[in-house]
Amino acid sequence: MPAVAVLPWDESGRLLLVREAQTGLWQTIGGSVEPDEAPLEAAVREAEEEAGVRVLVTRIRAVVGGPQFRLTYPNGDLVSYVSMVLDARVTAGQPRHDGEETSATGWFALEHLRTLELTPFTVELLAAAEVMAAPAGTGGEQPSR
Repeated sequence: MPAVAVLPWDESGRLLLVREAQTGLWQTIGGSVEPDEAPLEAAVREAEEEAGVRVLVTRIRAVVGGPQFRLTYPNGDLVSYVSMVLDARVTAGQPRHDGEETSATGWFALEHLRTLELTPFTVELLAAAEVMAAPAGTGGEQPSR
């Protein structure tokens, strides 16, 4: 399934992440590309929905896929994502959670990412996109995006 992961960076080099409401774990902004939606449109939509900000995509950082990006959702749906990882900057709005999908937002310096409780999917995605070092012994099915 096509998806986007949006990595908004501020002028200090910090990354904007959202806390997933169901698990309480931090993750990148993003999600599935809707039918007939362009990936860049999906990135802007997801940033507005999940973090309350408008973004400008500045570059494609990576395109990732494979077994480490396969998820089984609580309802039993199995999805294998191919994600376009996009660097961006916030052009309008102040980060805020939506209260449904996300319960918090935060800007994080790269050196602090390893100290956060990140979803396994996010750890794999950030490693594949060369934002942080790859975790040891990873791969396989993940429980949350």
